[in-house]
Amino acid sequence: MSLRVSCPPKLNRFLAVLGRRADGFHELELVTTVLEGLPALTDTLTAEPASELTLTLGGPASEGLVADASNLVLKAWRLLEEAVGRSLPAALHLEKHIPHGAGLGGGSSDAAGALRLGNQLFELGLTEDTLLRMAGRLGSDVPLFLLGGTTLGLGRGERVFPLRPIPLEPMLLVHPGLYVGTPGVYRALQSVGYPFPEALASQPAGQAPPWRNDLTGAAIWVCPLLADVREALLAAGGDPLLCGSGSCWAARFATPADRDTAAAMLQTSHPEWRLWAV
Repeated sequence: MSLRVSCPPKLNRFLAVLGRRADGFHELELVTTVLEGLPALTDTLTAEPASELTLTLGGPASEGLVADASNLVLKAWRLLEEAVGRSLPAALHLEKHIPHGAGLGGGSSDAAGALRLGNQLFELGLTEDTLLRMAGRLGSDVPLFLLGGTTLGLGRGERVFPLRPIPLEPMLLVHPGLYVGTPGVYRALQSVGYPFPEALASQPAGQAPPWRNDLTGAAIWVCPLLADVREALLAAGGDPLLCGSGSCWAARFATPADRDTAAAMLQTSHPEWRLWAV
């Protein structure tokens, strides 16, 4: 028996950095939407019982990734084994479409997918609360992918709460082929400072939160070429927002027609960039 799960990307439409904590992490407040329905930007994880645990990688975004003990899929699987006190031998295959180091949460989404998939494949019966606790051990973004939809994230981002759906404006996701490491961006905050050290104010029912990412200045400090991408999106009529710690940008537009016109312009001027319409 073989099972498969989809592992979609996410968009942080609001990311506030409220300061550095005593444990070295940063206190965050995030509003995140898991972006379903984008097959060209969604990883897939397949599993079937086997004599031993193995992981193979494929897909256009798999270059440079390794299937060793550091891979979040295998880390998630080992947590399942720890929870049930026995081995769960399976042949896993991860088809990667979400770019690595893009701020779209690809690795975290894959880890959440592994928790769901192992629980289903071996009929472990682990509850959602148990899986959420395991997800928090794997990384700050992993729990939100278990909940799906739109979530509020607090603490390091690992404390997640479901929110009412927030309609998404017509937008482009643009990956310029750059890699930006998250730890380096957070370290750079010490140099560039915290631009808006304030939490999200209460929002009227149905109103979308601000289009804001407090990591933007630090990410551009680490990778100055990101500023060129932002300028190109502004010139194309978009309202750009860095995705997480980068390097992908989301740009919203007034209408789908404006978005599609911008996409055609950017594909001509920057054919090396990858674009996805949302």
